[in-house]
Amino acid sequence: MDTVIARLGKPHGIRGEFTVEVRTDRPEERLVPGTTFATEPDIGALTLKSARWHRDRLLLTFDEVADRTRAEEIRNTLILSPQDDEDDDEEAWYLDDLIGLAAFVGDEQVGEVVDVTNGTAQDLLHLRHVDGHEVLVPFVAAIVPDVDIEAGRIKLTPPAGLLDAE
Repeated sequence: MDTVIARLGKPHGIRGEFTVEVRTDRPEERLVPGTTFATEPDIGALTLKSARWHRDRLLLTFDEVADRTRAEEIRNTLILSPQDDEDDDEEAWYLDDLIGLAAFVGDEQVGEVVDVTNGTAQDLLHLRHVDGHEVLVPFVAAIVPDVDIEAGRIKLTPPAGLLDAE
C-alpha cells in the first residue's frame, strides 16, 4: 500500500522546480534524490532530481519535469511512497483515515471531519458541525485526546467557544 508523502504545489522559477506540501514526518529520509515515486493521479513515475529548503519551503525537481510549463500541468499531483514499518505508529494516522470520522463531545455527536489541512505547527481538522457551519479544530492531544479509526469517531475536549458559529 502506498502513502502520500507530498503534494506538488506551485512552480518555483522556470526550470521545473516545485514548492511542496510535505505530508510526512521524515522528508529528509523519504525525499532523497534518485528515488522514483508513483503519482496520483497517475502521470507516470517521477524520479527526484533534487530537494532543497528555501526559507521554510521544500523545493523539489524531477528528471521528468524540464520546465515551468510541465510543472504547471502536473501541479497538485500527489507523490506516493510504499508504506514502511515505521508508518505503523499507533499515534499517527493517514489524513484520508480521519475524513468522515464522527466527532463527539462526551456522548453527543457535534459533527464530522470533512477535511484536514496539514499545518506547520499542527494539522487542522475541518469539522462540519451538526448545525451546518464549518469549524477548524487544531489536531492536538489537548483538544482531540482520542481517535478511534475502527469505531469511526474522535473525541473532542474543545475550549469554550471553539465549536460556536461565527
